[in-house]
Amino acid sequence: MMGRCCGWLPALTLVLAASAASAAAPLAQRIGHSDPAQFHHLSAVHEGAGTMDFGPILGADALSTNLIFLHRGVIAPHSGIGEHFHNQSEEMFVILDGEAEFTIDGRTALLKGPAGVPDRMGHAHAIYNRTDKPLQWLNINVGMTKAYDNFDLGDPRVDGVTLDQVPQFISMRLDRSLLKPVQAMDGGQGTAMYRRMLDPTIFATPWAFVDHLLLPAGSSVGAATKPGISEVYYVVSGAGEVTVNGDTAAIRTGDAVPVDLGQTRALKATGTAPLELMVIGVAKDLDAKAAYRAATTPRRTR
Repeated sequence: MMGRCCGWLPALTLVLAASAASAAAPLAQRIGHSDPAQFHHLSAVHEGAGTMDFGPILGADALSTNLIFLHRGVIAPHSGIGEHFHNQSEEMFVILDGEAEFTIDGRTALLKGPAGVPDRMGHAHAIYNRTDKPLQWLNINVGMTKAYDNFDLGDPRVDGVTLDQVPQFISMRLDRSLLKPVQAMDGGQGTAMYRRMLDPTIFATPWAFVDHLLLPAGSSVGAATKPGISEVYYVVSGAGEVTVNGDTAAIRTGDAVPVDLGQTRALKATGTAPLELMVIGVAKDLDAKAAYRAATTPRRTR
C-alpha cells in the first residue's frame, strides 16, 4: 500500500520537484497564487472516491524550514481523499466553505467550513465531500525533513460512514466571532483582530502554530520578526500589501506569502473590505520551537 496514490503521484512529484524562486528574487515573484486554470485534475487521491482539482501555491523551496507544500484545490461532489498515514510529516486539510466529513484514525465527524483538522505525525486522515456542491480546499504539509511520505489504507471513506456527533480529534474554525482586538499590533495602525487557533503543543514536527488574523480596512500590522520561526500568510479574503525585509507587494484572496527565518514582515489592508489571513508558523527545528513556546506561553500564577 505504500505509495499507491492512483495517478496523482506524478502531479505531486512535479510540485515537489519544481524550482521555486530564489530568496534573492523580488517579493512579488516569491508570493504564491491560487490559479484554477493551472490546477491538475486528479482521481482516486490516496485511493479516495471521485475526483478533485488541485494546484501548488508554495513548494518545498519556499522556506528554509520544513514546509513541504501549500496546496489549493476543489473537491468535487461525492469525492474525497482516502485515509492515509504520514509518518514523517504532518498535514492539515482546510475547507474554506461548505461542509465535509473529516476522518482521523478511522473516526469521522462532519464539520462546517471554514474549518481545518490537523493530522499529527504517525496518524491517519481523510476527507470526503458528501454534498452536491464543489468544496474549496486547502492543504498544508510540514515535515521532520522536506521529504514527503505517505502510506495509503485503501479506505475511500465514502457515503455511509458512521459519524461522531462530537469530533474525536483536534479541529479549528476560522470564526471571526472568536477574534480578539489588538491595538497597534507590532506598532501598526488601528485595531487588528487576532486569535491563535492551534498552538505549538498540537504538533509533533517543527510546525509551531496556526493563527487567524483580520485587518479592518485601513489598518495595519507593523514590521516584526519571530526569532527561529518562519511564516506563511495565506489570504483568505480581501486585498492588501505585505512588506518583507523592506520589499512591498500587493496581495489578494488566494495568495500565500512566505516569510523566512530572520525576515521582518508588515501587513496593511488596502481594500474596502477587511484583509483576512491564516498564518502558518514553522520553526527552524524542535529546539527553536521549544524556545518559541517558552517565550510565548503565559506564566501561571497561583
